[in-house]
Amino acid sequence: MNISVVIPLLNEEESLPELCSWVDKVMHQNNFSYEIILIDDGSTDNSWKQIENISVQNPSVKGIRFRRNYGKSAALNTGFNAVQGDVVITMDADLQDSPEEIPALYSMITKDGFDLVSGWKKKRHDPVSKTLPTKLFNWTTRRMSGIYLHDFNCGLKAYKKEVVKNIEVYGEMHRYIPVIAKWAGFSKIGEKEVQHQKRKYGTTKFGMERFVYGFLDLLSIGFVSKFGKRPMHLFGFIGSFFFFVGGLVSLWLIVEKIYKISHHLKVRDVTDQPLFYLALVTMIIGTQLFLAGFLGEMISRNSHDRNSYQIEKKLNF
Repeated sequence: MNISVVIPLLNEEESLPELCSWVDKVMHQNNFSYEIILIDDGSTDNSWKQIENISVQNPSVKGIRFRRNYGKSAALNTGFNAVQGDVVITMDADLQDSPEEIPALYSMITKDGFDLVSGWKKKRHDPVSKTLPTKLFNWTTRRMSGIYLHDFNCGLKAYKKEVVKNIEVYGEMHRYIPVIAKWAGFSKIGEKEVQHQKRKYGTTKFGMERFVYGFLDLLSIGFVSKFGKRPMHLFGFIGSFFFFVGGLVSLWLIVEKIYKISHHLKVRDVTDQPLFYLALVTMIIGTQLFLAGFLGEMISRNSHDRNSYQIEKKLNF
């Protein structure tokens, strides 16, 4: 099978027939063998009924329904586990992503050799209240990840099958799939300018809080990717530094007191000095951080995937 199209959705009953018909038309025009996997993320309208009706008319359309709303990341991860196509296309169900982009995205994966291609909605039909935070979000993600894409959050993306089968998307991490893919060893990441269409039906399902959650998720994925298998390298280093600084200050206060006593100078008790308590707190924090790193290391070493690595090729095995 050439292409699997994964479409997460929430309350999009009006757009589904038109979207599936449009995808089917593009696939037949380009002689692609394909499947469409619609992930109903706990819709409360008639979205699932629409999926059932469409699948009767077109057997290439498959559906998965969640009992409740779990979020876009859960929907994508479930769809990735189910795909069979050599190239996986993800797109939103609101008709703002054009299926006409699929052939070019497919070509960039199969002919140009990209592991992942992300869409870039250069011209957006969104209010300033969405576009300005999006630009800030994308700038921050570029700086922290080293991946220079214009639009990380674009739902229209293309992947090699190997990519989606070797990454895990959870929480709100769908925004950072390029980052997850890069840290999993899939470094050939491209970008394609795509058309952004005005929403035809319904309303957006995302509010301003997604930018706050998105930044926190970026910090989480950065930490897990860099220190998930070696937490002692982070907590142990910071804890040791704090303990060393606190110990050094405490030692300096004690030496200073001994020096003043030996020279018959006026002396303050060490415990009367605020600096001593700051040094003591710093040492305590350092000890706690070191112990956190030690416990994290113990947990990591007992993890079932502690020696799980991405292997690209094998020879003579």
